[in-house]
Amino acid sequence: MSSNYQVLARKWRPHDFETIVGQDHVVTAITRALDEKRLHHAYLFTGTRGVGKTTISRIFAKALNCQGADGKGDVTSHPCGVCPACRAIDEGRFVDYIEMDAASNRSVEDMTALLERAMYAPTEGRFKVYMIDEVHMLSSTAFNAMLKTLEEPPEYVKFILATTDPQKVPVTVLSRCLQFSLRNMTPQGIVSHMETILQAEGIEYEVGALRLLAEGARGSMRDGLSLLDQAIAYCGGAVRLQPVRDMLGMSGSEMLFGLLNAVADGDAAGMIRIADDMQTQSLSFAQAMRDLAAALHRIALMQRVPGAVDASDPDHAGLAALAAKMSPEEVQLCYQIALHGRNDMGLAPDEYAGFTMALLRMLAFRPAGTRMNAPVRAPA
Repeated sequence: MSSNYQVLARKWRPHDFETIVGQDHVVTAITRALDEKRLHHAYLFTGTRGVGKTTISRIFAKALNCQGADGKGDVTSHPCGVCPACRAIDEGRFVDYIEMDAASNRSVEDMTALLERAMYAPTEGRFKVYMIDEVHMLSSTAFNAMLKTLEEPPEYVKFILATTDPQKVPVTVLSRCLQFSLRNMTPQGIVSHMETILQAEGIEYEVGALRLLAEGARGSMRDGLSLLDQAIAYCGGAVRLQPVRDMLGMSGSEMLFGLLNAVADGDAAGMIRIADDMQTQSLSFAQAMRDLAAALHRIALMQRVPGAVDASDPDHAGLAALAAKMSPEEVQLCYQIALHGRNDMGLAPDEYAGFTMALLRMLAFRPAGTRMNAPVRAPA
């Protein structure tokens, strides 16, 4: 492998609005504003990590400052990507696009210095664009210092604020910004993007493995691509299901369905036997509890919305059997116990105890009328 290898999240970072995945509502609003030259002076992007806040900010800066391939361009929703301004922004050396991390530049002195520099006209572009990441980390005095400039900045200045925690941003700042809430990526959207990347990279893969990585990403495309990088290395090139399951510490489908069938059958001894096997294999009980909750969610969907789970899903047959075996009330109860079990695991004596107690609780609170296997008595 070349020493200048770029991680997938950087190599495949979108460079124009057309290639942004999963944020159509934001892209549509911004591109129309650019086409109609109806530009606000301050924008606030909110959303979890790795969903495109910084990426959209950089593309927006290119759109504002693009000079066109012939050097005669104007503000556009389709930045050319080849002019000096576009290339400089992509390479992180455009002096009129400034990214500031509010977590490490949070004082009023830092903000005052930024605002003083904002008063000067752009050096190379049409606009000076200030992107303040994790803006909720600014001190209260820093927020107060920026209010006047944020409300009435020079005509050549645009502010882009980004945060993962908008609840901590003062309402006086929120009211001065055009707000866009970036959505978490759907697992299917992450899988589709991973497939596109792997096909372009010439890397073999199994869709089931990508589904596991997408679930592990928790809605973050960047986290998903980081996991994909890890999986490529772990699997030795081709991304396969079982190695990915091992890498993530996930309980296998056989164990997962064994546990759920034991719950449905009221088989406490069977549940504990499987939990003991998991402990022997050093599997993550916290991850297993997440897997149980995810499986119960899919079972509930199958019970109420036939066809909600793709028939090509390798787990479809097992889920369908459980959907027929368990009552909707039991599925809902077990789901709630699994959620609470995840939270309680840190309070338990150890993960094994927390996991097995959650399983036993699923049996102890089963709806009336469900069958329960009698406990096996020790020989006299």
